[in-house]
Amino acid sequence: MGKCFLLTSDINDCRNPEYHFRRNQCLSNLAGMAELASLVQRLELAVGRLEAVSGGGASSGGSGSPGVVSAYVEAYDGIITGAVAQYLTLSQQIGGDVQKHADMMKQAFSCQRQLLVTASCSQKPTDAALSALLAPVSKVIQQVQTFREQNRSSPLFNHLSAVSESVPALGWVAMAPMPGPYVKEMQDAAQFYTNRVLKDYKEKDPKHVEWVKAYVSIWTDLQNYIKQHHTTGLVWSKSGPVASGAPAPPACGAPPPGPPPPPMDLSMSSGGGGDQGPDERNALFAALNKGADITKGLKHVSKDQMTHKNPNLKTQTGPVRTGAKPFTSPKPTAKASPAAAATHKLPPVMELDGKKWKVENQEGAQGLVISDTELKQVVYAFKCNHSTLQVKGKINSITLDNCKKLGLVFDDVVGIIEVINCRDVKIQVTGKVPTISINKTDGCHVYLSKDSLECEIVSAKSSEMNVLVPGKDGDYTELPVPEQFKTVWDGSKLVTTCTEIAG
Repeated sequence: MGKCFLLTSDINDCRNPEYHFRRNQCLSNLAGMAELASLVQRLELAVGRLEAVSGGGASSGGSGSPGVVSAYVEAYDGIITGAVAQYLTLSQQIGGDVQKHADMMKQAFSCQRQLLVTASCSQKPTDAALSALLAPVSKVIQQVQTFREQNRSSPLFNHLSAVSESVPALGWVAMAPMPGPYVKEMQDAAQFYTNRVLKDYKEKDPKHVEWVKAYVSIWTDLQNYIKQHHTTGLVWSKSGPVASGAPAPPACGAPPPGPPPPPMDLSMSSGGGGDQGPDERNALFAALNKGADITKGLKHVSKDQMTHKNPNLKTQTGPVRTGAKPFTSPKPTAKASPAAAATHKLPPVMELDGKKWKVENQEGAQGLVISDTELKQVVYAFKCNHSTLQVKGKINSITLDNCKKLGLVFDDVVGIIEVINCRDVKIQVTGKVPTISINKTDGCHVYLSKDSLECEIVSAKSSEMNVLVPGKDGDYTELPVPEQFKTVWDGSKLVTTCTEIAG
């Protein structure tokens, strides 16, 4: 750069036009230097961020610096320290089965974080290796759902069901190209049970209400996270090694692999005679080195001894073969047939447990009657098939869960009738009932009485629903519940109407 006249010229030069020209040129050069220095600083910051992102996982895995994780792993940590942490804290305060369930969920999120760390520093593996990487999360999901099935009599069963119905959302890592809508679908599956928790504890214990809000926010935050970082599926690194299906590290609960087997002692022969091994190998190599002469020791087979020209030879019993048998792979153990599995059934139950009538595992039981009822009692029927149940008197609520071909007749219910995961059930009310809820059911016939014509019927994810309304002459008129809908945009909102099923 040339000499700066702005600093060296005296005051007399200010009258010289050349002075003003060089002065402006000098100021322009100084401004360019400042802009260049600012640009260099911005480039250095950008390079630092790229190095941090390309570092991969934390110090437990990946090739990055210790403690450095990728951007989307940091964002996932925000969910764990936010909504998940709040859910775990409230679950611990509630205690009991909810706390045990929450401990399993904590392990599930920990396993999924480890998978994200692996994906951030590894290329996408084969399908077989990917299945092995997903195994720890899948195992915990099964544990969560099994825990719910084993504790159906728990007073916190609705809490367990809400978690069990939505925990498959953690399988979004294998859902491409739309993992976000999949999580939303699993969240909606839990809404039925979260609403029941809100209904039961809204006036009793606000802690359970906060628990529902915290748990639902987990899946809401996860949907936003997927939309920002994994819109069309789990993002794998474009560099680094290809991820392997090795067992997960101890952080996910899987034990580390054991030591390799000891090397084979080649000096021992297959027959166990260590001294004869080298001699047998030397004889084998000597025979192989004969070249074309090796076939001279073979015996000629005449035409009358060939089995393909004399089929009768195949039926003749030959000499018994001696010596070691050729290796054969072990046959897999046959699994139990469905018929054998069906024989293992739980004993039928029909008893009053506190304020709950439990009717479970009834098969072909006709004429089941619950007569000694009170207003505060509820009836819960689970896995009752090809049976009939009559409930006399006025009762709080009735729930049918996972029943097939069950007939229910009752007098009065002051709360709600709930039908969940059932097939081909029939319900008849002889008195009054305000609400009937049908969820995830295929085939449900509802017979209303004259006093229950104002009943509200709420259905979701169900089919083949019919309501039979009594007429003046006592005959019933069968009316189908709509299953097909049409939604249009009217310029300001969506408008949904029922449509007639063609055919």
